Amino acid sequence: MKNSIKQSQTASTVARIGYASALGMALLCAAPHRALAQTVTPPPVPAEIRVPEEHQAFFFGRGIGTQNYICAPGKSIGQVAWTLFTPEATLFGDQGEQLTTHFFSPNPEEGRTVRAAWQDSRDTSTVWGKVVASSNDANFVAPGAISWLLVEVVGTQAGPTGGTALIGTTFIQRVNTKEGVAPSTGCDKPSDLGAKAFISYEADYFFFKKP
Repeated sequence: MKNSIKQSQTASTVARIGYASALGMALLCAAPHRALAQTVTPPPVPAEIRVPEEHQAFFFGRGIGTQNYICAPGKSIGQVAWTLFTPEATLFGDQGEQLTTHFFSPNPEEGRTVRAAWQDSRDTSTVWGKVVASSNDANFVAPGAISWLLVEVVGTQAGPTGGTALIGTTFIQRVNTKEGVAPSTGCDKPSDLGAKAFISYEADYFFFKKP
């Protein structure tokens, strides 16, 4: 009888430990997603890239990566110019946690037109956007830095398991940029066609949605 009681108590203890462990893991996995609900305050920006007032910032990430350029034919015969073929960056949170990746990819909602894309690193929800305004205002944009941008979302896709962290995004601002400008040399003549340059950059990305 005593053995039965001890076995029952042991089983109960193991069950409680298992439940606590499972609950802890669930909370740990859920924690990163709470960042999307935090209050986000964007910085002042030039008038041309302001987001309409009815949209509110809900998510922020610090992008670190490269602006990738290729030497391509220019507008005139025989002319060549550096052309951006994709950014390649990771957006990080305040604690250094990876939040999203940023790149160019085909937008399924526009007949696979290639657009800038941001994919959530946790649930793989993705948004695509087109640039609707840019600014090189010297009062805001640092010398030698790529433009600040206003991007309108033109496509969204939930993750394969139903992830929706980025779904609902309406606009994205790229601000506080550092470096990233195309080289001034290396793409000067037709024989340079196809040359590539990977230029380091940083930028803050603010995501907006309607409340």
